[in-house]
Amino acid sequence: MSQHTLCITVGDPGGLGPELIKRSLPGALDGEWKYLVIGPRVALERILEPGEEPYWTVLEEPEDIADAGPGIYLYQPPELSRIGYPVGAPSMEGGLASGAALKKAVEVLKAGLAQGLLTCPLNKAMLQKAGYDFPGHTEFLAEHFGVGADGVCMHLCGHDLDGAGGPLLRVSLVTTHPPLAEVPSLVSRERILRCLRLTSRFLKSLCLHGPIAVCGLNPHAGESGRIGQEEEKTVIPAIRAAQEEGLNVEGPFPADTVFHFAAKGQYPAVLAMYHDQGLAPLKLLHFGEAVNVTLGLPYPRTSPDHGTGYDVVGTGKASTRSFLSALDMVRKMILGCGERA
Repeated sequence: MSQHTLCITVGDPGGLGPELIKRSLPGALDGEWKYLVIGPRVALERILEPGEEPYWTVLEEPEDIADAGPGIYLYQPPELSRIGYPVGAPSMEGGLASGAALKKAVEVLKAGLAQGLLTCPLNKAMLQKAGYDFPGHTEFLAEHFGVGADGVCMHLCGHDLDGAGGPLLRVSLVTTHPPLAEVPSLVSRERILRCLRLTSRFLKSLCLHGPIAVCGLNPHAGESGRIGQEEEKTVIPAIRAAQEEGLNVEGPFPADTVFHFAAKGQYPAVLAMYHDQGLAPLKLLHFGEAVNVTLGLPYPRTSPDHGTGYDVVGTGKASTRSFLSALDMVRKMILGCGERA
């Protein structure tokens, strides 16, 4: 049986990451996977029950994972060994741990020691306060892998974790978090085309087929130019260019109706022009269990679609569904459609 290695960053050690890992990862062990957890050891130790043995094996160097068998392993970057981390609260120390773990994970992937990455939630403000000048995971990874912000596309999706076969939405975003007033100027033919290419590649990796539906920017998809010109000048030319490349793409469609048909299975993915256009319907169906995927990186990367959850740390109330969905998704992306078929 072939073996695969997944890198997992703890994220903010004062947040939900440590307990999501503990509650989820031991149950995902089999003879095929090695999990390399990167972060401060104390964050994992503090949630062990009295007398409970660690469920991980400590590695002195991340390179040691190459000769290890299937299991859960922990590597602590040396600079994190003498730092305390407040539990259930934001801190600069938590931002430092998040950044250091993410930086080491990039090195591990570049060295070929792992095939994919799952990132637990971090605090973006604390990441920046600790000296990592990036808005968040996506921008950090895009920069350190040499892809750049223009080379990636943010994607969020529901995931059929239980095999129930219910409605799913998968949504890529042309723009991510700019003020709404800036969106029209950022919706360009190049951005739309890039996201369509990356979304198409992602769907193929999951063995999914069917057209990608493209939202219009304006109400009613512009009504042939009567409600705005963006569709005629930008969105439609991008769709035509994608079709000329052989991509299965349709639209532009009014955003107030297309998600209904996508949720019924007519479209395996939707490309939305801006954040709330795409994520409001997605979270209506998949709140607390969706997966965040960064498309365009050289390695699969997923994350739970929620934050650090300081208010529920240690209470046992936090759901593991989004983490488990992110774990299942990244493993499927690593294996690829052919190996899973």
